[in-house]
Amino acid sequence: MSSHSIVVKELRKTYKVPEREAGLKAAIKSLVARKTKDVHAVDGISFQIEPGEIVGFLGPNGAGKTTTLKMLSGLLYPTAGELSVAGHVPQKRQREFLQQITLVMGQRSQLNWDIPAIDSYDLYRAIYGIPQEQFKQARDEMIEIMQLKELVKKPVRNLSLGERMKAEMVGALLHQPNVLFLDEPTIGLDVTMQRRIRAFIQEYNQRYNATVLLTSHYMADVQALCKRVIVIHHGKLLFDGELTALVERFSAMKTLVLTMSDMNGKTPDMAKYGTVVTQEPNRVVLRVAKSDAPQVTARLLADLPVTDLTVDDPPIEEVIESVFDTPEEKP
Repeated sequence: MSSHSIVVKELRKTYKVPEREAGLKAAIKSLVARKTKDVHAVDGISFQIEPGEIVGFLGPNGAGKTTTLKMLSGLLYPTAGELSVAGHVPQKRQREFLQQITLVMGQRSQLNWDIPAIDSYDLYRAIYGIPQEQFKQARDEMIEIMQLKELVKKPVRNLSLGERMKAEMVGALLHQPNVLFLDEPTIGLDVTMQRRIRAFIQEYNQRYNATVLLTSHYMADVQALCKRVIVIHHGKLLFDGELTALVERFSAMKTLVLTMSDMNGKTPDMAKYGTVVTQEPNRVVLRVAKSDAPQVTARLLADLPVTDLTVDDPPIEEVIESVFDTPEEKP
């Protein structure tokens, strides 16, 4: 049996989609001679994840992220390839497998809207066959961490989006799974609620050595939780490695932030050093090519009364966008 928590080998998911030209004639013709085309939602991706890893699974809308998570959790059958999660084949949907995983989708609700969340938790206990004492301990601990003590007694429909998402997370983890598939768990939440969800995921990971595969359009989630990221685009794998390596590989620019002493009202021409992002009387932010950064830094220090200078990588959001703009890159 593999020691890896998740193993994906040449995974593919292909859909046959009807296609026809516009117009009545084409519509009638399609009734007797329907044409289809193959759409490759996931196109031969491979990766392995170790127990206890938190891995960011990134890609634009339509990249194949959710399709992959659904195959890993056994909701979809792959067209081709091999899958192993916690030593099980997901599509067999064995009870032992289902007791070890959970899938949380930020845009879907698994709680009954008409009853309090705490009543739904009792239903989950019965479904998973969780011993009463174990259930009560896990439930109470997670309710305490998520600060839901009074909120779980309200009907779910009366909760705010952030409160409902916290309640959803508790319900999804009552059976203490060791593999978590999290699809946009903080979508639509305010910054404070996002931080609480992230802290909860991190604490759960540390307490149970749980493996987490996380998709998110909020780069703050990825930066806070993931040392490693997997990037896919058009169903293909573009990158698999450390987040810092992704920035190093795909970022062609550097951001220079300099503070200057008073220049007696004079405004230097900063455009000759690089692209001006912002300029204030004594503070300027420049964007320069990575290869030019050392020379530009030296020129700035020689030409201007610089009191402070920092050289940073661009925001991670810009790096990710550059990855999606270069589909020809190979991992």
